[in-house]
Amino acid sequence: MHKSRPHPTLAEVARKARVGTTTVSRVINGGERVSPGTLKRVQAVIEQLGYMPNQAARVLKGERAKTIGMVIPSIADPFFASCAEAAQAIARAHDSLLMVTVTNNDPRTEMENLHILTRHRTDGLLLAPANFQNQSLAESLHRMRIPVVTFDRVILNSGIPCVLADNFNGARIATEHLISHGYSRILCLGGEPTLYTLRERLRGYRQAMQEKGLVPLVDMSVKDYKSAEYAIESLLATGKPPDAIFTLKNSTTIYAFETLQKLKIPIPKSIALLGYDDFELASSLRPAISVIQQPVEDIGRVAAEILFENLLAVGKGKNHIIKKRQDPIKLETKLVLRESCGCRY
Repeated sequence: MHKSRPHPTLAEVARKARVGTTTVSRVINGGERVSPGTLKRVQAVIEQLGYMPNQAARVLKGERAKTIGMVIPSIADPFFASCAEAAQAIARAHDSLLMVTVTNNDPRTEMENLHILTRHRTDGLLLAPANFQNQSLAESLHRMRIPVVTFDRVILNSGIPCVLADNFNGARIATEHLISHGYSRILCLGGEPTLYTLRERLRGYRQAMQEKGLVPLVDMSVKDYKSAEYAIESLLATGKPPDAIFTLKNSTTIYAFETLQKLKIPIPKSIALLGYDDFELASSLRPAISVIQQPVEDIGRVAAEILFENLLAVGKGKNHIIKKRQDPIKLETKLVLRESCGCRY
């Protein structure tokens, strides 16, 4: 039975490269104040011996763990999966690992995940909070004393940097477009009314309707296909059917589309459809679905970039550089016109 070969140490690298251990440490940490010749020689020895720094030991000495925690509602949701991929690319560029945990929008699970990540000495956190009014969450994040950036959703009055799409303006533009087609009974269909993003979209819809003197028609009871079907059928049964439906998230758009297809209601001839957030099959369905498209990758990328900016500031001992932001960074959305809203493309 062969004994496993012990891992090479920093001291072994130093001896073989004929330098001090401080020089090897400098090479590992970027090569500052090391001559090009020495840098090349030490790197060659590191590769030859297969030396790997002991990250756990480095953390105990107060160095960065080179891990970033990301807390999201669902990894199955294409929106959050895309945000995670974009954040991962930024983390890798900074020689860091992205650790992703899922909450299913449950505040208790969210807090458990945060505690796990902090026990792993995570350098910083990217968070899509379950409840935008959760002040106890904000207080807990401040007590952790590590950089935090929220994305897609804010934590109100927390001063924590946030990156998200301009949900209000996107919904307002979508509703105005439907109104421009002559629709006046526009049903706003959604669910999860406590989510910050959906509240902002609902607010944009209401403002657009009210500015044109139209009565908002809202149903926020949708959580699955059955509830969407019930909401649409109930409104049709009143004898005053909507002439258009604006859905507040992509799953609701799909439920509404399937319901109208099942009821053999032609889109957009009888009822137009426009959804918030694009999805993979939106352009392939017949009719193709008009949507508000979010800059998904940009949300994840910008949030991660801000986090690493703050991490670098902390690393240089310049905590005062980390500014508290009272207003979130809002990225522009795009109205993608297809056929379901009444446009002919």
